[in-house]
Amino acid sequence: MPQSKILITGGNGQVGFELRRQLVLHGQLLAPTRQQLDLANADAVAAYLQAEQPDLILNAAAYTAVDKAESETELAMRLNAELPAQLAEYCKQQSKRLVHYSSDYVYPGTGTTPWQEDDTTGPQNLYGHSKLQGDLAIQAIGCSHLIFRTSWVYAARGNNFMKTMLRLGKERTELSVVNDQIGAPTPARLIALITQLAIEKEIESGVYHLAPNGTTSWQQFAQAIFEQARALGQELAISQVNGIATANYPTPAARPLNSRMNLSKLEQALGAELPHWQQQLQLTLEEFFA
Repeated sequence: MPQSKILITGGNGQVGFELRRQLVLHGQLLAPTRQQLDLANADAVAAYLQAEQPDLILNAAAYTAVDKAESETELAMRLNAELPAQLAEYCKQQSKRLVHYSSDYVYPGTGTTPWQEDDTTGPQNLYGHSKLQGDLAIQAIGCSHLIFRTSWVYAARGNNFMKTMLRLGKERTELSVVNDQIGAPTPARLIALITQLAIEKEIESGVYHLAPNGTTSWQQFAQAIFEQARALGQELAISQVNGIATANYPTPAARPLNSRMNLSKLEQALGAELPHWQQQLQLTLEEFFA
């Protein structure tokens, strides 16, 4: 029996790397580099799909520079909206499944209630708008699909908040970090693990929230990073993490204050409770320092 072909776009990114590691026994993994496949080029993507005929597509590619998206609109829309639509069209025609990774930024970011998957969307910035267009396109095309909306992604590799804090924590004694944005830091490794479970269980097509349990602010997340790093034997200079309001830290793109997401739909589909963010942080730090 021939091995199934699994195409992982964005295979060198934080999530893509973890997917490659997690799914190595699930089939023949195709993870073309940017040099091998320019995802911004629709014709190149069409030719690649025609040549390789993947059985499953995991779309971990995305334009994630939230502030730059405000000016690089065309590229953000291509990668976050048009590419998912193109992959969904292929999966529809070939009766294959698409797994796509989306964002808490599709919601308005207001209030304090955790978002449900069917809540009214209302992105506050171009990045969120482009991610929402991708979600809507996949749903409209109607291929077999899983859309995982996640939040605050980090990992032991790549550029992310955890690694930035560890670097600054060695250089500075005091930091100011935003304290009024609330969400759940999600390690890429957990995203890959849940993806594997969802594929194996063949859960129903639809949108699911994928994040750990519990919520925190960026300030509290930074403090937890420093506390856990010290517990793992790291020497840090940092002694104080001050909280600042989002309003006092202006950025080109608006950020949602409420990134809380209700996880019950995914937990019911998997028949498992998602772990707590602090436990996941410890695992990620252990891997990073190892």
